[in-house]
Parts: sequence; structure tokens; C-alpha cells
Amino acid sequence: MNNSDILFLYDAKMTNPNGDPDDENRPRMDYERFRNLVSDVRLKRYIRDYLEQQGKEIFVSKINGETVNATDRLDKLARDLGKKLKELTSDMVLDRLIDVRLFGATMPIKGADGAKGSSMTFTGPVQFNWGYSLNEVELVESNSITSHFSSESENIQGAIGKDYRVYYSLIAFHGIISGYRASVTNLSNDDVALLRKALVKAIPLLATRSKIGQYPRLLLQVEYNDAETIIGDLRDFISISTDAEGTKIREINDYKLDVRELVEKLNQFSNRISKLYVWQDEALQLIAGEKTGLLKELLPEGLGSKVEEIK
Repeated sequence: MNNSDILFLYDAKMTNPNGDPDDENRPRMDYERFRNLVSDVRLKRYIRDYLEQQGKEIFVSKINGETVNATDRLDKLARDLGKKLKELTSDMVLDRLIDVRLFGATMPIKGADGAKGSSMTFTGPVQFNWGYSLNEVELVESNSITSHFSSESENIQGAIGKDYRVYYSLIAFHGIISGYRASVTNLSNDDVALLRKALVKAIPLLATRSKIGQYPRLLLQVEYNDAETIIGDLRDFISISTDAEGTKIREINDYKLDVRELVEKLNQFSNRISKLYVWQDEALQLIAGEKTGLLKELLPEGLGSKVEEIK
């Protein structure tokens, strides 16, 4: 497998993309730049939950609805394989657990009866950094919400909490796939195809009360023809364009996404690109100079022939 860069965009309207438990569960923010932040852990949780729904076995999961430690999780895996925990090998783990093949894991194993423990460590070939909004984001003034149930058994009234949301946030993630690390964790092309499917489908399908109102808008995987090439953070080459400076963005029709620099950068690396996997919501309006249209329509002919649309 060769290297890839990934660009993934989704938007959030009147929702809380990633609450901060240390700040009354307010949406994570860079208040100096008014940018909404979303952790890579939040994105990976969407992906893991979707893969589990598709019948794939994952490491970071519960057992019978209960949160367990790494030792208990591996012990269950060993028992499912008809093995003892000490007989579990790295190949067995990688063969069964798709999230370890994708994202890696550190698996501390407790020793029995006070004996020294051990661990398995895998560095994942797929890594995302924190997502951030491309637009300036405003928070909705919190409304107090009440629960029918009290917070303590001796309380009579229901518990009161805060409900923080953003008006609108276009959130962008950058990720990479390391060809070298993929060979170490046995990551397959089928696994990567499932990753693409999860990115497109997971967020709206796994909506909760605080997360409903989020939809994928663009996914681009730039697959290179070697295990050396990486362009870098593709978010550096896109920006939001509005009809008037200072426009407060409240919905997807309030702006266009300028991808001129992205198209130019991809064209510079054209000889090193083997394939472009693309999915785009047609509601997201793209511009490149004087041209408007879907990303596949804005690419020069040499790159356009390398596009494979994600279904």
C-alpha cells in the first residue's frame, strides 16, 4: 500500500460537534480566532461505531454494554479464538480488530497474581489531526435543560444542565495513510474502502440529540504511487468565500468553498498521484478562479482521469 492524504469536511448546524467536559460541555473552541475545534478521538469514535454496526470487530468497545480494561477486552478476544490470553499473538489481534489495523493501539496486559504485565503496541497507519472550522463560529446562548430524573437519589427535582450549540460550523479534518505502517498492521485496500464509507455515512447515521444536524460535505483521498510522498495538510489550500466581507454564516448556501490552491497543488503532484477518491455533497458549492462546479469538474484533464467517485 502507498501513502495517502485525506481531506474530510462536514458541517454542523445548531448542534454541539464536540463538547468539552471541562467547560460545561461547551463546544470546543479557539476563542482567539473564533474557530470551532473537534478532536481526532471524536472522529475516530464515529468511524469505530459505524464499523461495529457493519459487523466488524473493534478493540475500543464494550463487553455486554460494560466498559472494560484492555486486559479484559483481549481476554475475551482470546476466548473467542479458543485460546488463553498468553497465547494471543500480534497476528491474531490484527486479523480480528479492524480499528487496530487502521488506528493502532497500546494494549497493556495485567499480569496474573501480581506477576509483571506485558503490552502490545501498534502504531496506526491512519492518523487524523484535530479538526477545526473554516469559518468563524458563534455559540448559541445556552438554554438550561431539565431532566425528569434527579441527579441524586435524595433529590426531589430533576437535574438541570446546559445545552450549548454552534450556529454553523464547517469542520475540516486532515489525515494521512502511511504505506509503511500499513504493511506492519496488515491494513488492506478493503479496510481503507470501509474507512471511506464510514467517513461518508457514520456522522448522520449515528446522530444523537446533541449531534443531529451534522452532515458530510466533502471527502478526498489523494493516493500516491509510492510510500514516500505526502503533500501535507490539505486544509492549507482551501478557504471560505462569501459575497460580502463579514458575512455571518448560518447555513451551507451562505458561502462557497474556494479550492483553487488545492487544485493547483494537486496538479503540481500529478505525476506522483495514482488515484483521487472523491465524494461530494452537491449542496457544497466549489469555486476555482472563475470556474464553479464539483471538484471532479474543476480538476485539469490529467487529474480528472484519475478520479474514482466514492459511492
